[in-house]
Amino acid sequence: MKTYIPKNDEQNWVVVDAAGVPLGRLATLIASRIRGKHRPDFTPNMIQGDFVVVLNAAQVALTGNKLDGKVYTRYTGYQGGLKTETAREALAKHPERVIEHAVFGMLPKGRQGRAMHPRLKVYAGETHPHSAQKPQKLEVR
Repeated sequence: MKTYIPKNDEQNWVVVDAAGVPLGRLATLIASRIRGKHRPDFTPNMIQGDFVVVLNAAQVALTGNKLDGKVYTRYTGYQGGLKTETAREALAKHPERVIEHAVFGMLPKGRQGRAMHPRLKVYAGETHPHSAQKPQKLEVR
């Protein structure tokens, strides 16, 4: 019996404009594109998704009280080294990491998820260096 193996040769590039789009809606769209769930031949154990370029990360929308209520924490490794910052502070300092944090939390954990991380390119402004790949524009509803 011959089994069907999906082709993994097409690497599409997609551009998403994050200006005014809620963070969660944007992150779910990006995570499913990176994973390849939009393809008819989706296979869970293969990485066959698209490369996603996100522009205007500094203008992403957070609804409700999330700008001051959402807190990002990290631990330095030293005693008493728990660092916290609100979403407002994080968007002011490094807006790329806010979108990366949301998307990476929706990708699989483990070896396969770590292999998907380089497929996400996030930029705070309008410009990006990936014009040679001829990315297609993806509208977020």
